[in-house]
Amino acid sequence: MSLSKYNQKRDFEQTQEPKGKIGKSENELIFVVQKHAASHLHYDFRLELNGVLLSWAVPKGPSMNPEIKRLAMMVEDHPYSYKNFEGNIPKGNYGAGNVIVWDNGTYTHTDSASSSEKTIKEDLKKGKLNFILKGKKLKGEFSLVKLKGKQENAWLLIKKSDKYATEDDILLKDKSVISKLTLEDLEKKVENNTATNKKEKKTPNPADNKPKSVAFLKPMLANSTEEPFDNPDWLFENKYDGYRTVAVINDNEVELWSRNHLSFNTSFESLISELKKIKHTVVLDGEVVVEDYSGKASFQLLQNYIKTGKGNLKYYVFDILNLDGNSTLKLSLLERKELLKMLIEKQKLSNIFYSEHTIGDGIKQFNNAIKNQSEGIIAKKAASNYLVNKRSNDWLKIKIVQQEEAIIIGITEPKNSRKNFGALLLGQYNGKRIQFIGKCGTGFTDEILKELYETLTPYFTDEATVTEKLALRDKIQWIEPKLVCQVKFTEWTDDLHLRHPVYLGLRMDKNASEVSLLAKNKKPAPTNTKVMDKPEKTKETKSEKDYDLKIGKTILHLTNQNKIYFPDDEITKGEIVQYYNEVADLILPYLKNRPQSMNRFPNGISESGFYQKDVDVEKIPSWLKTEKIYSESNDKHLYYLICNNKQTLLYMANLGCIEINPWNSTIKKIENPDWLVIDIDPDKHDFKEVVKTALTVKNVMDELESECYCKTSGASGLHVYIPLGAKYNYDQVKILAELLAIEIHQQLPKTTSLERSIKKRNHKIYIDYLQNRRGQTLAAPYSVRPVSGATISTPLEWNEVNQKLHPSQFTIKNVLKRFEKKGDLWQPVLGKGININTILKKIENRKD
Repeated sequence: MSLSKYNQKRDFEQTQEPKGKIGKSENELIFVVQKHAASHLHYDFRLELNGVLLSWAVPKGPSMNPEIKRLAMMVEDHPYSYKNFEGNIPKGNYGAGNVIVWDNGTYTHTDSASSSEKTIKEDLKKGKLNFILKGKKLKGEFSLVKLKGKQENAWLLIKKSDKYATEDDILLKDKSVISKLTLEDLEKKVENNTATNKKEKKTPNPADNKPKSVAFLKPMLANSTEEPFDNPDWLFENKYDGYRTVAVINDNEVELWSRNHLSFNTSFESLISELKKIKHTVVLDGEVVVEDYSGKASFQLLQNYIKTGKGNLKYYVFDILNLDGNSTLKLSLLERKELLKMLIEKQKLSNIFYSEHTIGDGIKQFNNAIKNQSEGIIAKKAASNYLVNKRSNDWLKIKIVQQEEAIIIGITEPKNSRKNFGALLLGQYNGKRIQFIGKCGTGFTDEILKELYETLTPYFTDEATVTEKLALRDKIQWIEPKLVCQVKFTEWTDDLHLRHPVYLGLRMDKNASEVSLLAKNKKPAPTNTKVMDKPEKTKETKSEKDYDLKIGKTILHLTNQNKIYFPDDEITKGEIVQYYNEVADLILPYLKNRPQSMNRFPNGISESGFYQKDVDVEKIPSWLKTEKIYSESNDKHLYYLICNNKQTLLYMANLGCIEINPWNSTIKKIENPDWLVIDIDPDKHDFKEVVKTALTVKNVMDELESECYCKTSGASGLHVYIPLGAKYNYDQVKILAELLAIEIHQQLPKTTSLERSIKKRNHKIYIDYLQNRRGQTLAAPYSVRPVSGATISTPLEWNEVNQKLHPSQFTIKNVLKRFEKKGDLWQPVLGKGININTILKKIENRKD
């Protein structure tokens, strides 16, 4: 057991983590669980053994429910003194983020007579350790079980059935057992300390020219396009059919990592000795393949190599991310490749190759790829920087053979002479649910059937993995959606099933959560990818599925534009995007600097949508603006999207945001709304009564000598807005809104209600004043609504609020002419605003 990897990954001049030294408890062996908010929140589970802490990263955290098996990825050993580490690992360092000690205590082997460290070590080597935890939160018997057929570091952490087992979520106990701080508390503390107690920087020693150690970086990813193209500003490389691999070389130590930071050291051990010949500190990006005798890469041969070690293993390197401690990320791709070529050709390496490229001739290279039976080509913008852990249109993959990653969600019973199972049931995520995409019964040998069945067995479940009813007569054994496989196939059917899928192998480098149906092109390929200043309203545009839209310096990749969003009206996603493109100048003033609660309908209005407040800042395009804001409903800080320009508006529409829902306040005065809202919700009431209620609001405000403005909700009601000029906080505004609602209800007691409960309203019109709380949202003016007809939330003149009015009369097909004629009727809502104190006095005087 060594701490060398631990020490190599850390710069102890920058991080307060303890240096790697052997230590030991006086009596019982200890365990510790640290909650770690790094690039992704996870829990680090550590067991003391032979002077170090064996460590596993548990993405979803430990569970006290025996029915729940948690994936645990074994990482480098940590020093014994790490058991008490809490604090901040600064940005730029390995594991950057905040850490608390979530739980600690002692542990013993389940067999008390065999609790020696030697026995524990032997059980771990065998791939199964049973132990008892005596912690403050985790108690009772657990098991660590190594997954067969997985990478060397993949285990399961399982709670055993005993008196401590429970279905309660132990993770809700979120405070440190040492400091009693939550991660959020620690984050605030770190921010305060950073502001007031900045550490002095150590003066560098000019004589010390030794390059700093380099660490793993998640690789840049490519988007897909279906047609090759020629362009002198782009270069073209072969698309390799293998495993994306990042090589990190430090002082004669080599680490090989998958794109998701899983170790490839054991699987591709033969590459390490060759890479050690590179006498530089360096981070390389490339693809590991196994080639047949004709020189063609084969994913199946690569799978066989991992099991048997037999095959012609090669590492094609196409990028360099760091050289001798100097980041190369900001260099252009051509500059990086020039450095890389010099580095690789300087060495005499037998199975490490520089990935060649050509410039400008994409169509020719694609035809060569077809001739050579390659998987396809990669097009890369020559001047592009390297974007860590981001998918970008600067890199485009153009495939020849159709292949997909699919989640294994079940197996069918074997028939005739076949053993173990008949076929795999496959799925992909469609939003938050998994959608069935077909079954795969070919591509298996008897050996593969047996090994795959053994790998799947720990994931057997009685619960169906999909909600849809499958038209299958086979007896199904459902599988927890954890494992991803690669399949090749002929085409996608109209009902989004794979035709003639053939199993190629498991993808140990991919997480099931990454395998998305929505992120891929499913129907016949469009014409060549093009860049447009503005999509023209033609039949060709309507039928086109994907294109690039250039807005200023931003190129926005729009996908699935021919997907039907409104089935009854045959309105497509592309038409929604085009509407927001047309109306951007009108709607943006009411979105600027406001947090967005994105209500997404990626499959149109016939399926349920979902709200997304928090965006993953590491995965979205770098040009998008976000703001970290505390969410009361979520009880934590979230990264909200801020929509200040057309490209962000269309980005949201492309995500499936049919309607746009901004906060009532801006990030400049987050606690002070710009307007007060009276939301008139009719339930099943006649709309004429809704109009009467809105006119009553107008009369009340006229009596109070204050302005108000009306718009259709776009669905079934009306919204009346009162401008405030961001002069008052949410509590003050809500009090006034409630007083106004009471006054309106008193004037219309037979038709209106202030009851929030639908049952208690008795079908009366609900005067909703609670929309004036912090974080509440309503559809913005000029927003489409996800209801039949694609109606628009439309600003009105008060003389239009009459018995002829109905929200259905304003739709995506007719409002643009109205807006062109009337202009922005909503502009006064952003004006100086009313004086609440004056209004409150008037209300009080009326009571007297």
